[in-house]
Amino acid sequence: MPGSTPRVLVDATAVPADRGGVGRYVDGLIAALGAVGANMAVVCQRSDAERFGRMAPEATIVAGPAAIAHRPARLAWEQTSLPLVAQQVAAEVVHSPHYTMPLRAGRPVVVTIHDATFFTQPEMIPAVKGPFFRSATKTALHRAARCIVPSKATRDELVRVLAADSTRIDVAYHGVDREIFHVPSEDEVARVQARLGLRGVPYIAFLGTLEPRKNVPGLIQGWVQAVTNRAEPPALVLAGGTGWDDAIDAATLSVPSHLRVIRPGYLRFTDLRGFLGGAVVVAYPSHGEGFGLPVLEAMACGTAVLTTPRLSLPEVGGDAVAYTEADPDSIATNLAALLDDDARRQSLADAGVARAREFTWATSAEAHLAAYARAVNG
Repeated sequence: MPGSTPRVLVDATAVPADRGGVGRYVDGLIAALGAVGANMAVVCQRSDAERFGRMAPEATIVAGPAAIAHRPARLAWEQTSLPLVAQQVAAEVVHSPHYTMPLRAGRPVVVTIHDATFFTQPEMIPAVKGPFFRSATKTALHRAARCIVPSKATRDELVRVLAADSTRIDVAYHGVDREIFHVPSEDEVARVQARLGLRGVPYIAFLGTLEPRKNVPGLIQGWVQAVTNRAEPPALVLAGGTGWDDAIDAATLSVPSHLRVIRPGYLRFTDLRGFLGGAVVVAYPSHGEGFGLPVLEAMACGTAVLTTPRLSLPEVGGDAVAYTEADPDSIATNLAALLDDDARRQSLADAGVARAREFTWATSAEAHLAAYARAVNG
């Protein structure tokens, strides 16, 4: 495999410190490429150099300047200095894994486009981010040698909305890190519950950035309807980074006083397994995703998942998750049905673990290597 594929420079400088979805994608990909001995160099922020060196010991690791920790400086560096790094490491192809790309790289560039929601759901995107990412996506579709997307749904949306050339788009599903995401032990669950102040208290879990596309206000309202009259109502835990959805605060203020909503912010990466695996249900009623990594990770942790049948989510969940429409009434009905059916929750949990095994970073790496080769060979 390594000998038959071109030398690639992966630009990991856009990876955020919190290791959200994009960070987990880049981490998983680089580790899997390293495991097969891919002919690879990685340029990254200084704080990540040691991390990527451990993940891919045979790769050339280049630490970028400290200034690229700030987005404007990183974007300028991408245009002026990334091509020089590519030349220095003798890269035959550059992989830009987060929408943007150098316009004069001097060699083919492969760009990952994670979703099309900047075009299909513009009202849910901040005014500052929307135009930037729409422009970056159009540029990548027109100027990159290949584009990689994490689902067929994302490819189809790009073709439908932007008339993208489907023959230049490669689908590479994300994987799941089974060292981190698997069925947790009772001790791991108990430790997370104690940290959340929920020792012995059942809870519904959400994991993701608190942004409008995730439909968190709808989840809060649906959860209230589903649990308010129960003798032991489960809490709702909204874990993840604070986004730009002001409606969440309003929805939280309307929650009856006998119900508990907990917003712990980012959880430690090592706590995610216990958090997801310890939930009664993981609820992810998103308006649409390019992939939906939290759904896959929750499935791997052996918990019943409730999500929406929108865009890529059925590609990930298949028959191993429960579905709901995104409105609060539907969420309430379907969440209550799961809470009342222990056998179905267990069946979904078992099916989720089995289906999650089908999504591996090794398979994703193979798809990326094929895209690199196509980019170089035309």
